[in-house]
Amino acid sequence: MTKATKRKLVTFGAFALGLILIFAVFTGKPKPERQEVDIPVPAVHVVKAVSSDIQVNVDAQGSVTPQREIDLVPEIAGKIINVADGFLAGGFFKKGDVLIRIEPRDYKFAVTRAEAELASARQRLALEQAEGEQARRDWVQLGEEGEPTPLVLREPQLAEARAQMAAAQAQLDDARLDLERTVIRAPFAGRVRQKNVDIGQYVTPGSVLGRIYATDVVEVRLPLTDRQIGYLGLPHSPHLDIPPVEVTLKARFAGEYHEWPARIYRTEGAIDPRSRVLYAVAEVEDPFGLNGQDKDRAPLSVGLFVEADIKGKAYKNVFALPRQALKEQNQLIIVKDDNTLEFRTVTVLQSNATAAYIRDGLREGERVMSSTLENPVDGMTVQVLEDDVQLNAAASSVGGGQP
Repeated sequence: MTKATKRKLVTFGAFALGLILIFAVFTGKPKPERQEVDIPVPAVHVVKAVSSDIQVNVDAQGSVTPQREIDLVPEIAGKIINVADGFLAGGFFKKGDVLIRIEPRDYKFAVTRAEAELASARQRLALEQAEGEQARRDWVQLGEEGEPTPLVLREPQLAEARAQMAAAQAQLDDARLDLERTVIRAPFAGRVRQKNVDIGQYVTPGSVLGRIYATDVVEVRLPLTDRQIGYLGLPHSPHLDIPPVEVTLKARFAGEYHEWPARIYRTEGAIDPRSRVLYAVAEVEDPFGLNGQDKDRAPLSVGLFVEADIKGKAYKNVFALPRQALKEQNQLIIVKDDNTLEFRTVTVLQSNATAAYIRDGLREGERVMSSTLENPVDGMTVQVLEDDVQLNAAASSVGGGQP
């Protein structure tokens, strides 16, 4: 046997021994034992669906404005000789109170001149009437045949005298009216928002003496969406009378929390083109307590920003659930009798920060998942914990949140 053949045999033997060792290592290793892994069943809280009747209220906000507010302007020119003590910013006045007096002497003179012109016109009319009657007598005495002409009876002159007398009477009435206008009276009971003039100032017709508003009623414009209008039952037709809607206005004033009763009697005639809301107008009678209806109530000042709690319609058989039970905008997760999950789309009447109110899509006694579960899937098995406390929606008021 040659040396080359021996080397090949040694190499082949070493290779074969290596294969045998590798096979022995892999085949001799004991097989791992299989172990069952227990996947924990997630635990969830549920709330039982119980229907009841609810009162839906709508929340809105607005500022107090006068129902009637005008600029006080003179209709004549002259110098102011007197200003009422109450004619200052914030001052109150009654209907008919004298607020400002303008120098009346020029207008008294005009009345005297007009009275003289009227007396002269009456004298001319009386003279023409007498001359007309004398002309008719003369016609009869002279034995003239037929009827005398209007010119003979001085009828044109008589008509002119009557017209001159009517013009003089009108001039006197105008002079007397200007004299009355030297006294500027309050057209309604109200309050002064702004004062622009004082004693000694010369004013002309149309000058703004100040700005006043009535204190019998104030208003609050409340923006309402289409859905909120539906909650209140306000009709869209202008031909239908709107039944008064009860409103409670709330605000913090002088460091204290106050409430004022109000009513909505009307909505404005157009939808706001920018915000797409319709404004309902709430009215508050005797906002300053001047009529003695509620002397202990704080005054509802013009310009005050208030929150409005508007009483809406009543709904029957509505399910009240915790707000966290509502998934997305209109979806609930039902825990069925076999403790598996079912996703369901429902009709939400209204929801706010604490509760969701379901109108359709839910049955009495069903269990609704009220806790948060990571990655829930339809048909998943869960463990039900003790039920949450059921919300009591009977005869309750629902806030104005958006579904």
